[in-house]
Amino acid sequence: MIRTCTALCLLPLSAIAETPQVMTDIAPIHSLTAQVMGELGTPDLLLPPSADPHDFSLRPSDAGRLANADLVIWVGEGLTPWLEEPLTTLAPNAVMRELLATEGWEQLAPRDVEEHSDDHDEHDEHDEHDEHDEHDEHDEHDEHDEHDHHDHGDVDPHAWLDPTIAANWVAVIAADLSAADPENADTYAANAESAIARLTALDTQIKSTLSQVPATGYLLPHDGYHYFEHRYGLEATAMIAGIDARAPGPAKVAELRDLVAAGNVHCVFSDNEISPRTTALITEQSNAKTQTLDGIGMTLTPGPELYEALLSGLATAFSDCLS
Repeated sequence: MIRTCTALCLLPLSAIAETPQVMTDIAPIHSLTAQVMGELGTPDLLLPPSADPHDFSLRPSDAGRLANADLVIWVGEGLTPWLEEPLTTLAPNAVMRELLATEGWEQLAPRDVEEHSDDHDEHDEHDEHDEHDEHDEHDEHDEHDEHDHHDHGDVDPHAWLDPTIAANWVAVIAADLSAADPENADTYAANAESAIARLTALDTQIKSTLSQVPATGYLLPHDGYHYFEHRYGLEATAMIAGIDARAPGPAKVAELRDLVAAGNVHCVFSDNEISPRTTALITEQSNAKTQTLDGIGMTLTPGPELYEALLSGLATAFSDCLS
């Protein structure tokens, strides 16, 4: 008797074994995890790239996605403290990997930035200069008032912006996936090795890109790029806001305008937290350039290629604005 065989019979057991359901928090971590999983599966992404991780509100559909997770890989409480309780209640059976709690990489502390208690919001600044649309300013004012400016603790959580730390985390992710899915451990290990090689090449490329630019002479939008600067020998002259990205008020803006006017600053960066309207106000009647940074992938398509595009984009932004 001749027995027929479906296509599934031709596949090795490892290929048809059920891979873990993996949830990641932000797009850069999703990208690193996707590289390790390769063709074995696709991790889920909890926060859309356009979301602000500091104050994102989970949707009802997110509860179901978390409930199905076998493994949750997240940066940690330092970035998204609001996420700890939902993970505990909505994904009680999942293995949790908090990357900030891992070892083997240099942790940086948030930098001290002088706060002005009399500085209330950008709305007041813009009213004084009467240069922008009142409705847009009001919207931005509301957005920043509602923003949850939480305490990041003793460790700056934006560590994914150093590719050598990302390589460390890739190894951790591969170990977690191998523990959850031992039948495919060799594949995860091989994928991680390839990902680390790409990260090493990316690190070399960025060093080359930034080798000829001044190490300082720029303003950061907020203290969210310390790891990138530390890795590549850069240091901001000042920051528009601290690590909580609280919008500056009139006194802070006046201070920064004076700094730029004195010729000590050649580039002023904005990002999703501190808008180009603010940098335009600070650089008004000066020769300083402006440029937008994307440190989380808000403008990129999620997937395995996002991380390299993200870091390369930062390098290009620094190079273009400081050259």
